[in-house]
Amino acid sequence: MSIDDGHLAEEGLAPVGAGRIRLIACGALAHEILALKRANGWDHLDLQCLPAKLHLRPEKIVEAVEAAVREAEGTVFVVYADCGTGGALERKCRELGVEMVEGPHCYSFFEGNATFAARADEEFTAFYLTDFLVRQFEAFVWRPMGLDRHPELRNMYFGHYTKLVFQAQTEDPALDAKARDCAARLGLAYERRFTGYGDLASSLGALRP
Repeated sequence: MSIDDGHLAEEGLAPVGAGRIRLIACGALAHEILALKRANGWDHLDLQCLPAKLHLRPEKIVEAVEAAVREAEGTVFVVYADCGTGGALERKCRELGVEMVEGPHCYSFFEGNATFAARADEEFTAFYLTDFLVRQFEAFVWRPMGLDRHPELRNMYFGHYTKLVFQAQTEDPALDAKARDCAARLGLAYERRFTGYGDLASSLGALRP
């Protein structure tokens, strides 16, 4: 299945209606979840993605997830981390009686929550990008922050960061080059870290039909 990132950002992805467990996920995770489904033959998982652009308005994530959960039939698993909701999404999932992936954000569960937490004290000045965010850097970082119109704001936004960490889910030299360019545009040192799918893989692998 080939999916356009722009469509994932604006529209998300409708479920196909097959599989006993409905995954309600962020559109920014669609490629990774579909790759894991293909690689592992997880036909019992049916993927539904909400628009990735919700991350630009995290206060809207909880109500969007709740609506999707209430419309779904059968078992549901939410593939969002806290994602800036201040614990509200976890509380809502508990209220709805559904489980969700563990971690404060996708940077953490891609790296592995334990590893990410262990590095927290030494990486509080790191700015993270995933495969999706590198591909969608203009739409999710550059334009929303107004840097396309006011590049002079760069130092105000990123002056306290020291490096950009590209958490690569795949081996893609073109994406690596683009991530390096993103770091240069933000005036940050560059580090590429291959994480693969991290705790996302183990979380989905634990879901049994």
